[in-house]
Amino acid sequence: MAHFQLRCRPASLALLSACLLVAVGCSGHESGEQGGGGSASSAAPASTIIAYNAGSLALPIRAALDTFATMHHVKTEQENAGSLATARKLTDLHKIPDIIALADYEVFPELLMPGQMHWYVRFARNRMVIAYTDQSHYAGEIDAGNWWKIMQRKGVQVGRSDPNTDPNGYRTLLTLHLAERYYKQPGLYQRLLAAAPPRNMRPAEVDLVGLVQTGDLDYIWSYESIAQAAKLHYITLPAAIDLSDPADSADYARATVRVRGKGVGDTITVHGQPIVYGVSIPTQAPHRALAEQFLAWMLSSDGQRVLRAAKLDVLEHPVLVGTDAPSAIAAVTTASPAPAAAPNPH
Repeated sequence: MAHFQLRCRPASLALLSACLLVAVGCSGHESGEQGGGGSASSAAPASTIIAYNAGSLALPIRAALDTFATMHHVKTEQENAGSLATARKLTDLHKIPDIIALADYEVFPELLMPGQMHWYVRFARNRMVIAYTDQSHYAGEIDAGNWWKIMQRKGVQVGRSDPNTDPNGYRTLLTLHLAERYYKQPGLYQRLLAAAPPRNMRPAEVDLVGLVQTGDLDYIWSYESIAQAAKLHYITLPAAIDLSDPADSADYARATVRVRGKGVGDTITVHGQPIVYGVSIPTQAPHRALAEQFLAWMLSSDGQRVLRAAKLDVLEHPVLVGTDAPSAIAAVTTASPAPAAAPNPH
C-alpha cells in the first residue's frame, strides 16, 4: 500500500513463464487480451467473468477463476499487467472488466474513484523481497545483513520493475530509500539504483522471474508471494524496510517517490505504507451479477483457501471501503471505520 498525493506538472520455468510473463494468464477458460476501446466484453458471452489484475495476482486470481468456473460452468478471461497500467486500461482505453484486482489499494481512490467505482475491498498483503537462484553471483554469500553490499559488486545484475506502471517498481524505490536510512549509509539509494539500471527494468515484477531463472539477472526485486510461487530463493528484509509491518507505518511514510499520474504531465507522490492489495467491480461491469457472485465467493473462507494455496497472504477479515457495495460483498467483509470528524474550530 502507498499513500498518494496528486500534483500536475508540465509535460517450472516454462509453466511459470506461461502464466506470469504474458498479458493473459494460462488457462483454457480464458481468451486473449481485447484490442481497441470500449467494453472488454464485446465478444464475451453472458456467462463469462472478465478479470483485470496485477501481475503478482496472476496465479492466485487464475486459481480462483478456474475453481469458480468449474463449480458454476462459466467461462473466464484474464488480463495481467502492472497495477497502474491496469487502471489506465479503464481510464484511458475505456476497457471495462468485471473484476479488477490491484497490488496497491490506493490506486482505487486516486485513479479510479468515483469515475469507475465507488468501493473496493482490501483483501491481501505482501512484503518486498530479493529473489535469486543458486546460479546467481554470490548466491552462497548473500544474506539479510549484506545484500546491499553484494548488489553493488561489479558484474552483479539486479532487476526491478517500472515504477510508472507497477507498484512493485515504486515500492522498490521506497525500500531503497528506507534502506539508506536503516543502514545509515548516505548515498546508498543512488548506488543501489545504479546497480539496477534501466536496461534491467521491466513493466511488471513478474516479467523479471524468467530472467533470474535463466541467469540473465542475478537478483530481482519482487514480492514474497511471487518468489514462493516460482520456487526462488529469497532474502527476507528487515521489517523496517520491507513494507510489510503496520507497526512501521510512520517510518515507511517518511520515504517518498514520484511516478506518472492520471494524465499527461501529471505526477503522483507516493509515500511508503504497508503493502495491501485491493479488488473491486466497476460500476459498468458487463457481467455484474456474475462478478458479484464470484467476488463474494473469492472473499469467503472457501475462496480464501484457494488464494492461500496459490501463495497469496490473504487478510482473514477483508475490509470494505466506500459506498454502494453489493450486499453479497458487504456480507463477507468488515466495513472500514469512518474517518474521524474534523475538530470544530468554533
